[in-house]
This record gives sequence, C-alpha cells and structure tokens, in this order.
Amino acid sequence: MRTAKQWSMTAPGPQDFRIREAEIAEPAAGEVLVRTEAVSLNFRDKLVLETGMDLPLKFPFVPASDMAGVVEAVGSGVTRFKRGDRVISTFSPGRIEGGGLGDARHPPYKTLGGYFPGVLSEYVTFPEDWFVAAPATLDAAEASTLPCAGLTAWFALIEAGRLKAGDKVVIQGTGGVALFGLQIAKAHGAEVFITSSSPAKLERARSLGADHLLPRDGWVERVHEITGDYGADHILEIAGGPGLANSLQAVAVGGRISVIGVFEGFDVSGPALPLLLKAPTIQGISVGHRRALEDFVRGVDAAGLKPVIDRRYRFEEAAEAFAHLDRGAFGKIVIEF
Repeated sequence: MRTAKQWSMTAPGPQDFRIREAEIAEPAAGEVLVRTEAVSLNFRDKLVLETGMDLPLKFPFVPASDMAGVVEAVGSGVTRFKRGDRVISTFSPGRIEGGGLGDARHPPYKTLGGYFPGVLSEYVTFPEDWFVAAPATLDAAEASTLPCAGLTAWFALIEAGRLKAGDKVVIQGTGGVALFGLQIAKAHGAEVFITSSSPAKLERARSLGADHLLPRDGWVERVHEITGDYGADHILEIAGGPGLANSLQAVAVGGRISVIGVFEGFDVSGPALPLLLKAPTIQGISVGHRRALEDFVRGVDAAGLKPVIDRRYRFEEAAEAFAHLDRGAFGKIVIEF
C-alpha cells in the first residue's frame, strides 16, 4: 500500500489542521492519478477551513480546490490524458458547459475542497473529466492559480461579460481575481480602473497596466470625474455586502456588475433607483465551467499572461500560507510541493 502526505482536518477550525498520511487510491476505470506539484489558495478555502461553511465534509477533510500536477497513472478507458501530461484541476467537477449542477432549492455548490475532497495532498485520484490540460507557458505554481481565481475573472469579463476594446472596467482590490481581471481586461483593450486602500499596491497595479488608480474611499466620484459622468461599462464587485450600492452608483447606463466577492458580507444591498433607471445587468459569478477554463488556458498561452503570485510556500508551510491569505495578498498565495 502506497501512502501520501496531505494536509487535513478532523473538524472545522485551524487548531487540528496538520499533515497526515493517507493511502494513495489507484485509478479505477475513467480515473487518473495525478502527482501534485502546486496548490493555490482562495478566500473560500479559508472559510471552509475555519467554519466548514455548512458543507457535508467527510473527515479527515483535505481543503483547497486549485492544483497543478503531472499524470502518473491512468485507469482503463481514459482517453483525455496519458502518463506524463501536465494538468490542472477544475473547480466544479462535472460542469462541462452551461449552468451548474443544481436547482432553485439547492443551488449548485459541488466543488473541490468543499462538497468533494480537496487537493492539498501529494497525490489525487479523480475522474479524467475533472482535469484540463495545463497551459504550456506557465510553471506549475502559476498554472495552479487558474481554476478558480483566473477562471472567475475570465468568466465574468469574457464568457458572460462580452468585454470589448475600449470598455471602461472597474476592479475592486488587488487580490487574485482582481489582478487576473486587470490583466484580462488590458489584454482585450479595455480601460481599467482599480481600487485599493494601499498606495503601494496601487503602484504595483500600475506596473501591470492599470490606467487609473483609485482610493477605496470615494472611488465612485473619481470614476464619474474621469469618465465625464459616463460611468463604468463593467464592474467586478468583489467587496460584496453594502458595497453593491457603490457599484450601482458608478455603473454606466446599461452597464454590467459582476458580483464575485463577499468580503463585506453575504447579504448584498443597494438603492433601487439607479437599478431601475440605469437598468444594468447584475450577474452573480460562480467561477465557471470546464469549457471556459479550456478557452482561458488557450488565451493565457496566446497572450503570454503571467499570474501574479505574492509568495510561494513549501508544502510544510501550508499553515503559514493560510495565515498570509488571512492578512491579504497582492495576487495569489501558492504552496509548492
């Protein structure tokens, strides 16, 4: 019996989060065994670790959803990959195209590192449909940032948002989704406004191509001033909570708001008048499907997009990586194996 090291918990809360040994599952029919090379962290992973998010976790539970690795073995009937292929995970297993796998009473939330076991393990064995070929131009750490944060920004702006050159895009903050949004928007010829409470982070965003640097407080008025009261064609609403009110004030007539983050709360709120008079599209973004991730991978290779990694941690330093995530990061936090 072969075993692998993995970070897991036996109950919600970081106090029991540690390295344990687990048996490596050999791939059955239709499955692939992947040796993990890197895992990137998302804010959702922090919430799962701390609270369990009322998900049906099976303990000991391995957190995290985003990984890059190399196929080590394949089960019978596997056609999408072969031994030695570089792959990345998909955030929502089984969602190949279209909407999520759920209904009105039970919205879709069957994801890796939540409903399904996560990937903070030296080896993972999953169905072949749960993986996508990794981009050729990125190393494993960079590739591991695409499945959730990267795809979320791509899905909001390109797949659902139909972004075009010249559009005015407001992006809130300098986390993983935000910086992917900045890079994707610039690659498509958009004019990008980015907000932050940190002047140092704003200057770093300028080096990535941001056109306008806005303070977190008072950014709506600055958007009005810079655009001559036109507003923003598209806003990545990452704050959540009552922050939606600011986005409704800043969005252009007929513009679009992509609600992505919940940093200021799960209950969003805002005034009805600009919603009625401007008639913007408000779209909730729950990452995206596998086909869009495959499109994004091709786009990354074609455009030469390089994910922004704040810091790379070693496998043994996963607890420190989560602590960094809690403090806030410029871009992504990655754990390398």
